[in-house]
Amino acid sequence: MWYSLFKYVLLGPLLRVLGRPTIEGIENIPERGPAILASNHLAVMDSFFLPLMCPRRIYFLAKNEYFTGPGLKGAFQRWFYTAVGQIPIDRSGAEAAAGALTAASRQLDKGELMGMYPEGTRSPDGRLYKGKTGLARIALETGVPVIPVAMINTNKFNPPGTVLFRPAKITVRVGKPLNFDRYEGMQGNRFIERAVTDEIMYELMQLSGQQYVDVYAQSLKDSKPGDDRPVNPAA
Repeated sequence: MWYSLFKYVLLGPLLRVLGRPTIEGIENIPERGPAILASNHLAVMDSFFLPLMCPRRIYFLAKNEYFTGPGLKGAFQRWFYTAVGQIPIDRSGAEAAAGALTAASRQLDKGELMGMYPEGTRSPDGRLYKGKTGLARIALETGVPVIPVAMINTNKFNPPGTVLFRPAKITVRVGKPLNFDRYEGMQGNRFIERAVTDEIMYELMQLSGQQYVDVYAQSLKDSKPGDDRPVNPAA
């Protein structure tokens, strides 16, 4: 109910007016069954425009802190992040990666769509950065297809470090599903996970038209004190 309220009554109509979003390749999203939507990550609003334009509900992994805040603000955050399909995970400790894998696998086992950002954090400058292998690990463990998704102009609508929206034409471009059945039984092999990740990133580069940079976005941010930190650390 809350998801529909967000999508059709609250924020959704405002985003449609200001962002004039369109979606290309919607036929590549299955009408039913599990899949991972692997998206580039330009802005916070990626996690709003993608669910808005997708005909099915999408679930994302989010840090647990979004759901544990005190008082009225904390209650609003819990409601909001739950309404938009965020699943809390604990990022602390050595078991963080395993917890993310378990949470994502649980939703995929239910036949749901998982939205993930293989870059692990927002691009600091609009370029496409090296993907982390967590998404590949989940895809290989579960055997579900990976659907590449390019978000276009969300960084113009919601530039990094800004709060107010700036009208911009948003496009969601969905690519053909990627199947990794040829690697069946090879999950846990870091070379295979890297090969899968690189294939996904190549498709995202083709879809988005972004320049690819073969370093992790977070390493660039860490070299520039004051930049924002990851919003999807489990991806």
